[in-house]
Amino acid sequence: MKLFTANIEDLRTLYITNLRKALDMEQEITEALPKMIEKATDTQLATAFRDHLRQTEGHVASVETLLRRATRNNDAMTCKAIGGLITEAEDSIKDAADPAIRDITLIAAGQQVEHHEIAVYGTLRTWAILLGLPDDARTLESILNEEKAADKLLSTISDSVNLQAAA
Repeated sequence: MKLFTANIEDLRTLYITNLRKALDMEQEITEALPKMIEKATDTQLATAFRDHLRQTEGHVASVETLLRRATRNNDAMTCKAIGGLITEAEDSIKDAADPAIRDITLIAAGQQVEHHEIAVYGTLRTWAILLGLPDDARTLESILNEEKAADKLLSTISDSVNLQAAA
Protein backbone atom coordinates (compact mmCIF):
# COMPACT_ATOMS: atom_id res chain seq x y z
CA MET A 1 0.00 0.00 0.00
CA LYS A 2 1.41 3.34 -1.03
CA LEU A 3 0.96 5.88 1.78
CA PHE A 4 2.08 9.02 -0.05
CA THR A 5 2.10 9.97 -3.69
CA ALA A 6 5.34 11.00 -5.32
CA ASN A 7 4.43 14.70 -5.23
CA ILE A 8 4.54 14.87 -1.41
CA GLU A 9 8.08 16.10 -1.01
CA ASP A 10 8.05 17.81 2.37
CA LEU A 11 5.87 18.86 5.30
CA ARG A 12 4.75 22.08 3.58
CA THR A 13 3.55 20.13 0.55
CA LEU A 14 1.78 17.63 2.80
CA TYR A 15 0.17 20.50 4.71
CA ILE A 16 -1.11 22.19 1.54
CA THR A 17 -2.34 18.89 0.09
CA ASN A 18 -4.33 18.23 3.24
CA LEU A 19 -5.68 21.79 3.33
CA ARG A 20 -6.99 21.16 -0.19
CA LYS A 21 -8.66 17.96 1.03
CA ALA A 22 -10.09 19.82 4.04
CA LEU A 23 -11.66 22.34 1.67
CA ASP A 24 -13.34 19.55 -0.30
CA MET A 25 -14.43 17.95 2.97
CA GLU A 26 -16.13 21.15 4.13
CA GLN A 27 -17.72 21.74 0.73
CA GLU A 28 -19.15 18.21 0.71
CA ILE A 29 -20.47 18.62 4.26
CA THR A 30 -22.09 21.90 3.21
CA GLU A 31 -23.96 19.96 0.52
CA ALA A 32 -24.91 17.07 2.85
CA LEU A 33 -26.16 19.04 5.87
CA PRO A 34 -29.35 20.41 4.24
CA LYS A 35 -30.40 16.82 3.50
CA MET A 36 -29.72 15.88 7.12
CA ILE A 37 -31.74 18.87 8.35
CA GLU A 38 -34.63 17.82 6.16
CA LYS A 39 -34.56 14.22 7.46
CA ALA A 40 -34.25 15.11 11.16
CA THR A 41 -37.49 14.92 13.14
CA ASP A 42 -36.03 15.93 16.52
CA THR A 43 -36.12 19.74 16.69
CA GLN A 44 -32.90 20.00 18.73
CA LEU A 45 -31.12 17.86 16.16
CA ALA A 46 -32.41 19.87 13.20
CA THR A 47 -31.36 23.09 14.94
CA ALA A 48 -27.90 21.68 15.69
CA PHE A 49 -27.47 20.73 12.03
CA ARG A 50 -28.68 24.18 10.89
CA ASP A 51 -26.22 25.91 13.21
CA HIS A 52 -23.42 23.65 12.09
CA LEU A 53 -24.21 24.36 8.45
CA ARG A 54 -23.56 28.07 9.11
CA GLN A 55 -20.30 27.17 10.88
CA THR A 56 -19.30 24.89 8.03
CA GLU A 57 -19.83 27.67 5.50
CA GLY A 58 -17.44 29.73 7.63
CA HIS A 59 -14.96 26.84 7.64
CA VAL A 60 -15.04 26.78 3.84
CA ALA A 61 -14.16 30.48 3.78
CA SER A 62 -11.41 30.05 6.39
CA VAL A 63 -9.75 27.14 4.58
CA GLU A 64 -9.99 29.02 1.27
CA THR A 65 -8.17 31.94 2.92
CA LEU A 66 -5.45 29.64 4.25
CA LEU A 67 -4.97 28.11 0.81
CA ARG A 68 -4.87 31.48 -0.96
CA ARG A 69 -2.25 32.66 1.52
CA ALA A 70 -0.15 29.53 0.99
CA THR A 71 -0.58 28.99 -2.75
CA ARG A 72 -2.33 32.03 -4.29
CA ASN A 73 -5.31 29.81 -5.19
CA ASN A 74 -7.90 27.79 -3.36
CA ASP A 75 -8.28 24.66 -5.43
CA ALA A 76 -9.78 21.73 -3.56
CA MET A 77 -8.56 18.13 -3.79
CA THR A 78 -10.97 15.23 -3.37
CA CYS A 79 -11.30 13.95 0.18
CA LYS A 80 -12.15 10.29 -0.31
CA ALA A 81 -12.76 9.69 3.39
CA ILE A 82 -15.58 12.21 3.71
CA GLY A 83 -17.14 10.98 0.49
CA GLY A 84 -17.27 7.49 1.97
CA LEU A 85 -18.72 8.70 5.26
CA ILE A 86 -21.41 10.71 3.49
CA THR A 87 -22.34 7.81 1.20
CA GLU A 88 -22.55 5.47 4.18
CA ALA A 89 -24.73 7.96 6.05
CA GLU A 90 -27.07 8.45 3.09
CA ASP A 91 -27.53 4.67 2.78
CA SER A 92 -28.21 4.26 6.51
CA ILE A 93 -30.66 7.16 6.62
CA LYS A 94 -32.51 5.80 3.60
CA ASP A 95 -32.89 2.43 5.33
CA ALA A 96 -34.33 3.92 8.56
CA ALA A 97 -38.10 4.16 8.18
CA ASP A 98 -38.85 4.88 11.87
CA PRO A 99 -38.29 8.60 12.63
CA ALA A 100 -36.56 7.93 15.98
CA ILE A 101 -34.23 5.39 14.40
CA ARG A 102 -33.54 7.83 11.55
CA ASP A 103 -32.64 10.53 14.10
CA ILE A 104 -30.16 8.31 15.93
CA THR A 105 -28.74 7.28 12.55
CA LEU A 106 -28.32 10.96 11.69
CA ILE A 107 -26.56 11.57 15.01
CA ALA A 108 -24.22 8.62 14.44
CA ALA A 109 -23.43 9.84 10.92
CA GLY A 110 -22.89 13.38 12.16
CA GLN A 111 -20.52 12.22 14.87
CA GLN A 112 -18.53 10.07 12.46
CA VAL A 113 -18.05 13.13 10.27
CA GLU A 114 -17.16 15.29 13.28
CA HIS A 115 -14.55 12.78 14.44
CA HIS A 116 -12.95 12.81 11.01
CA GLU A 117 -12.93 16.61 11.01
CA ILE A 118 -11.41 16.68 14.50
CA ALA A 119 -8.59 14.41 13.31
CA VAL A 120 -8.01 16.49 10.18
CA TYR A 121 -7.95 19.86 11.93
CA GLY A 122 -5.88 18.62 14.86
CA THR A 123 -3.27 17.34 12.43
CA LEU A 124 -3.31 20.48 10.28
CA ARG A 125 -2.98 22.71 13.35
CA THR A 126 0.06 20.74 14.53
CA TRP A 127 1.66 20.94 11.09
CA ALA A 128 0.99 24.68 10.93
CA ILE A 129 2.81 25.09 14.25
CA LEU A 130 5.75 23.00 13.01
CA LEU A 131 5.90 25.06 9.81
CA GLY A 132 5.99 28.33 11.77
CA LEU A 133 2.54 29.47 10.63
CA PRO A 134 0.98 30.83 13.84
CA ASP A 135 -1.93 32.60 12.08
CA ASP A 136 -2.85 29.36 10.31
CA ALA A 137 -2.53 27.46 13.58
CA ARG A 138 -4.94 29.87 15.31
CA THR A 139 -7.49 29.57 12.51
CA LEU A 140 -7.24 25.79 12.51
CA GLU A 141 -7.50 25.68 16.32
CA SER A 142 -10.68 27.74 16.11
CA ILE A 143 -12.20 25.36 13.56
CA LEU A 144 -11.07 22.39 15.65
CA ASN A 145 -12.80 23.80 18.74
CA GLU A 146 -16.04 24.31 16.79
CA GLU A 147 -15.90 20.70 15.54
CA LYS A 148 -15.35 19.43 19.09
CA ALA A 149 -18.29 21.52 20.33
CA ALA A 150 -20.52 20.15 17.55
CA ASP A 151 -19.57 16.60 18.50
CA LYS A 152 -20.29 17.30 22.17
CA LEU A 153 -23.70 18.77 21.29
CA LEU A 154 -24.58 15.70 19.23
CA SER A 155 -23.63 13.51 22.21
CA THR A 156 -25.94 15.55 24.45
CA ILE A 157 -28.82 15.32 21.98
CA SER A 158 -28.25 11.58 21.58
CA ASP A 159 -28.88 11.03 25.29
CA SER A 160 -32.59 11.75 24.84
CA VAL A 161 -33.01 10.63 21.23
CA ASN A 162 -31.43 7.22 21.89
CA LEU A 163 -33.89 6.63 24.73
CA GLN A 164 -36.80 7.48 22.44
CA ALA A 165 -35.54 5.10 19.79
CA ALA A 166 -35.05 2.30 22.32
CA ALA A 167 -38.65 2.67 23.64
